[in-house]
Amino acid sequence: MIMLVLGLVLFLGIHSVVLFAPDMRDRLIKQFGKLPYRAVHSIGAIVGLGLIAHGYAAARMDPLWLWIPPFWMNHINLLLTVFAAVFVGAAMVPGSWIKAKTGAPMLLAIKTWAFGHLLCNGGLHDVLLFGSFLAWGVVGYIIHRKRDRANGVVREGKIARDGISVVIGLALWAAFAFWLHALLIGIAPMPM
Repeated sequence: MIMLVLGLVLFLGIHSVVLFAPDMRDRLIKQFGKLPYRAVHSIGAIVGLGLIAHGYAAARMDPLWLWIPPFWMNHINLLLTVFAAVFVGAAMVPGSWIKAKTGAPMLLAIKTWAFGHLLCNGGLHDVLLFGSFLAWGVVGYIIHRKRDRANGVVREGKIARDGISVVIGLALWAAFAFWLHALLIGIAPMPM
């Protein structure tokens, strides 16, 4: 469990610099250059993700159950992950209406994904993983939106571009639901 916590601290911490200390990020880029900053950021994120994956997998072997969710929560999670995947698609497509209205569709995707997974997973390791991402996503979304309002950011988007976002999102969702989740996590949410 310690490895999971260390991974979460490293991964979410490295991704929090831009949220909580954007001036520090800018100073580091100015001091060391964009490429070295990105290299350190990427290495830290990869190491953090590796610690999370290893720690979570180890914790699943000897779980401490806080609750046993009803089976139907899996269906709610599947539905929420569809929305999360569409938000990821919207984050990838410039000028979409979804991106303009939400302001931070990737953070919205993280919140939706984490909330859905919290509903259908009741182990302490699940609460640590998904609860941390949910809390980070909520705080990050609030900070991002407040910063946009303070800076007078107004985004324009075209609803026609949302079709691309939805197609990308549904393709990502299908790939994870039918193949990648089982391959990477060891659980098949949509068994073939």
